Amino acid sequence: MKVFWFIPTHGDSRYLGVSTGGREVNLPYLKQVAQAVDSMGYTGALLPTGRSCEDAWVVASSLISVTSQMKFLVAVRPGLTSPSQAARMASTFDRLSNGRLLINVVTGGDPVELAGDGLQLNHTERYELTDEFLTIWRDLLSTGKADFDGRYLKADGGKLLYPPVQDPYPPLYFGGSSQIGQEIAAKHVDVYLTWGEPPAKVEEKINHVKKLAEQQGRTLRFGIRLHVIVRETEMEAWQAAEDLIKYVDDELISSSQKVFSRFDSVGQKRMSQLHSGSKEQLEISPNLWAGVGLVRGGAGTALVGDPATVAKRMKEYEEIGIETFILSGYPHLEESYRVAELLFPHLDLEKSGTSGKTPGIVSPFGEIVANDLYPKSLKANR
Repeated sequence: MKVFWFIPTHGDSRYLGVSTGGREVNLPYLKQVAQAVDSMGYTGALLPTGRSCEDAWVVASSLISVTSQMKFLVAVRPGLTSPSQAARMASTFDRLSNGRLLINVVTGGDPVELAGDGLQLNHTERYELTDEFLTIWRDLLSTGKADFDGRYLKADGGKLLYPPVQDPYPPLYFGGSSQIGQEIAAKHVDVYLTWGEPPAKVEEKINHVKKLAEQQGRTLRFGIRLHVIVRETEMEAWQAAEDLIKYVDDELISSSQKVFSRFDSVGQKRMSQLHSGSKEQLEISPNLWAGVGLVRGGAGTALVGDPATVAKRMKEYEEIGIETFILSGYPHLEESYRVAELLFPHLDLEKSGTSGKTPGIVSPFGEIVANDLYPKSLKANR
């Protein structure tokens, strides 16, 4: 199992929808989150993209030198940048980070935002463009050259002089719930991502995408994007979930859902259907809570519970084929530590790359008391 965290470049807070409990997201704060990810056993972190966020490539680049192990899942945006420019950016980042780049392919789901960015294509056309973009991008990264003549894009004698560290290129991640999106995933990417739907719905997606990939002679890995609210007891976790949305009122929900309704993203529509714009019945599957999606676009569900229960739910997803979990929690710095400390002991995690050397003196987990007594270790299943 691989567990990623989230770099909150669109802002951070203790509560959704209000400035109360909010904090400035600046470089020192982003460094703190990234260094927590780097040191606590996470595989890496996702950086969001869109006009509500700081630019993901600039932020990720600023964090290379202050981290040593974590991988950065950074978006390419077909239609907003050329495939050759995106290939050069990816190769440079991969080289400077010594192979710590992962690519998140984001076609986009908000026509209003995309129009403001200069992309005047409908849903189907954007995915057709993405197909052409990835064909050129993959050729450049894997062979150093590209020639392509498509409906949207054309490359005559494209060249990439500096190859990436990872062979043939940094792995491609992609999330799309529409039929055409899943077809593009099956053709091009390495990891297919879904937002946090109930396990039965996720299994349907996985099985469908697997069949599409088989038709392409390919196999994919699978991941899921979730929030997580884990506390020492179930009661504390559910109280924390209620606290997160305690300032969210009907007017804010209505305004948010009105914005989301204009999206042509099938995945966003599926997220909105989970809660139907109401605070009633937000536990849509055991320990899967849809409260975040009342006011937040994209990933709108959270796993809520004590460590053993949340781990059990994650393992249920793992059993149906999910290998990668991209998690987040509010506020992201404190929750990155809480999740690692409470949840990780219950999971069989992929180990982060290290030098393999064992220090002569091992730092204790907890404070030494009475000058020479080490903290007691409690069993993970307490």
